[in-house]
Amino acid sequence: MKKSTVVIIVCIFIFLAIVSGYLWYGPFQGAKPAVLPSPGDIVDELDDRENLPPGENKTGFPLSLPDGFRIQIFAKNLPGARVMAFDGRGNMWVSRTKQGVVTMLDIDENGVTTHDIFKGLKSPHGLAFDLKNWNRLYIAEENRISYAEVYNPNVSQTLRDSGNPSDYESVNLSLAVSSQMLPASLVDLPAGGRHVTRTLFWAGDNQLYISIGSTCDVCDEKDPRNAGIMRVNLEERKLEPYANGLRNSVFAATHLVTGDMWATEMGRDFLGDNLPPDEVNIIHKGKNYGWPLCYGQKVHDTQFDTRQYVRDPCEDTEGSYIDLPAHVAPLGLGFIPEEGWPEEYWHDLLIAVHGSWNRSEPIGYKVVRIALDANGKPEHLDADGKPLIEDFISGWLTDGDRALGRPVDLLIQPGGVIYISDDKAGVIYKVNYNSEPEERDRADLVRVTSPQADTKVASPLRIEGEARGIWYFEASFPIRILDDKGNEIGVGHAEAQSDWMTEEFVPFVANVSFTVPEVVTRGTLVLQKDNPSGLPELDDEIRIPVTF
Repeated sequence: MKKSTVVIIVCIFIFLAIVSGYLWYGPFQGAKPAVLPSPGDIVDELDDRENLPPGENKTGFPLSLPDGFRIQIFAKNLPGARVMAFDGRGNMWVSRTKQGVVTMLDIDENGVTTHDIFKGLKSPHGLAFDLKNWNRLYIAEENRISYAEVYNPNVSQTLRDSGNPSDYESVNLSLAVSSQMLPASLVDLPAGGRHVTRTLFWAGDNQLYISIGSTCDVCDEKDPRNAGIMRVNLEERKLEPYANGLRNSVFAATHLVTGDMWATEMGRDFLGDNLPPDEVNIIHKGKNYGWPLCYGQKVHDTQFDTRQYVRDPCEDTEGSYIDLPAHVAPLGLGFIPEEGWPEEYWHDLLIAVHGSWNRSEPIGYKVVRIALDANGKPEHLDADGKPLIEDFISGWLTDGDRALGRPVDLLIQPGGVIYISDDKAGVIYKVNYNSEPEERDRADLVRVTSPQADTKVASPLRIEGEARGIWYFEASFPIRILDDKGNEIGVGHAEAQSDWMTEEFVPFVANVSFTVPEVVTRGTLVLQKDNPSGLPELDDEIRIPVTF
């Protein structure tokens, strides 16, 4: 090799080292928690103690939650876990984008078993089950929307006819794993570029939508499908424009009262630690949300767009609804329902902030809460007059700027339940709300042996347990079954199996028939204290989450 060639190679090496050092110790220092190994394994530090008091953190690492909440590992060994979706049987499906895999979590009374069903996919991310056919799963890959029928209907009918619960495993093992059942293409998508995740979601109009990120940090896109949200026309197998000017709105959710579409948005890089803000937007058809020319509250990005204008180019764009701190990387979001949640949390917005990348100091790595009223208006403002952003779950980012995990997607459910995916730790968390003093009192009043929480139930449902005599009136008390919206779908009475005129525990049995919802997978079993007086101070109940 010539000496001149060696000199050139050495100079290139030195140049690259200087650039890498600048990036690592400069604007990308905040990325260290994301790329460096975790200082500990969340699963290894799981505290397996039973009967923990409600509200106590059931993990052995320093996660902080509000009073009355506890968190535990729901499923593990899921590297790269991103989007979660429940099917019609109450099983969970999880996309693992970097691994090219979609995994099914088989959930029963014995726990959770994982099955990698679809493999070799191209960056699968968004998952959505058809509202009219809960066997059909739509998958958003980088280059297409694909779909598959995930359960064999013939075997499913055999199970229903036999009525033998022991046959359930054989049904799950008859999933779409043969070559004939691999995902089929539905709609082509623009592939490549900086942001390769595509996310599917149902909106308040019961239409399917997909978010597609930009191909760059900041640029003028050539393909109008990039940097926006589009409606998926399932009948004609095509995309229809809906909203644009969205650099990377990875997740969206429907407001439970207004039906509006809300979406998180990641701002561009290289404007410093505090600009531009990441955003929460309310998405309306035909609107432009500013990128690449504008950000936040219609602020013109003059670093990118140096052209001169007669009028402000941001004037006709939509400004952000809520500004978040710059570079927190907001992902999954959802609204807290009334059913089974304390009133102080009703209608509030939770957001999973994945954690910083282009920043000199790490930020994010938590789940945050924004208090909203029933119409989506912020209830509390900070010192600057902006919506107050509070920590809901924190502690993934350690004092040494290392990350124990990175929250991604949120599934917020009635009954005070949240599922959270974590693509760094490779786990799914389950958060439960329990009012500590009330739950302890009720546990001393009513004990349910069957069904257990979060198990699958069918009609007619047999409920067994025991309750102290004060829970009964004339040897019985009411039982209701609710769907995920709080609608009553079944009602019955539990009957005492011995003398109920006592303060001791008395066994009870109930058989309740209910109408199985067509598209609802989760519900609540409500055991009410019998209160013929009707006085509110004598009312009481316990609630048990179930699946259908």
